[in-house]
Amino acid sequence: MAARMPLLSGRFVASRLSPRASSSLSLPTRPHRSATTVSSSGLFLIVIGVGSLGYVGLVNRRKDMPIQPQLEAPASPAGQLPEPAKSTPTFKPEDVTVIFVLGGPGAGKGTQCSKLVEEHGFTHLSAGDLLRAEQQRPGSQFGELIKDYIKNGLIVPMEVTIALLENAMTEVIQKSGDKKGRFLIDGFPRKMDQAVKFEESVCPAKLVLFFDCPEDVMEKRILERGKTSGRSDDNAESIRKRFRTFIETSMPVVDHFEKEGKVVKLDATPAPNEVFASTKKALTQRLGSSF
Repeated sequence: MAARMPLLSGRFVASRLSPRASSSLSLPTRPHRSATTVSSSGLFLIVIGVGSLGYVGLVNRRKDMPIQPQLEAPASPAGQLPEPAKSTPTFKPEDVTVIFVLGGPGAGKGTQCSKLVEEHGFTHLSAGDLLRAEQQRPGSQFGELIKDYIKNGLIVPMEVTIALLENAMTEVIQKSGDKKGRFLIDGFPRKMDQAVKFEESVCPAKLVLFFDCPEDVMEKRILERGKTSGRSDDNAESIRKRFRTFIETSMPVVDHFEKEGKVVKLDATPAPNEVFASTKKALTQRLGSSF
């Protein structure tokens, strides 16, 4: 609240309105000068008094006015975390094994990852599951953003996904006795910039498992899963958007890693057990029998 102007004291007013008393220490009083002084002082005090009353009235009126909300500066786009300022990846390839698991929606990535975890001790990190968990976490600043992106079959900003993956990997490695880890990262990266940023800031991938499956088979699987999954994106409209997104943005990632000789392509059309047998055989050929 603005500070009020101090009121003039009675003593000060009286002293300004009264003729000055002469004394042996003061200069002689001139009557015509005193009249001028009294007249000017009176006018001055009237102006000050009116101004003070007006100011006080303005302050009181301002107190009764509704407080307008203060506008905030536009925030950065939701979900856009600062890019990690790193010159080297967080984890060394000799300590951490990362296998990206890619394929269209409904190709069976999660099923195959679960089997590899059960039989070979990998840690399965599903980018989609991490995002859905973050969406449900109370107080998450990214919850609504993630919800909208997933519902519309769009790719969540990479800073959010990479941060969630790195945090999950760090937690697993810190709990392990030898400070090492083997990770199957399912459904990531889905764009080239995600692939590049993850390998630059977190850890280079050793292999990419690509589960190839026709679109009609994947759609049938997802619609069947949607009857019990409760996932908002398991509906026909979202499925088609996800198919288009995968073809347009994720297939270039597969092509990129294929040029680097890191892709293991697997036919995901057969029954899950048959696909798993092919997966184990391919991993044995690439990583050795003790993978």
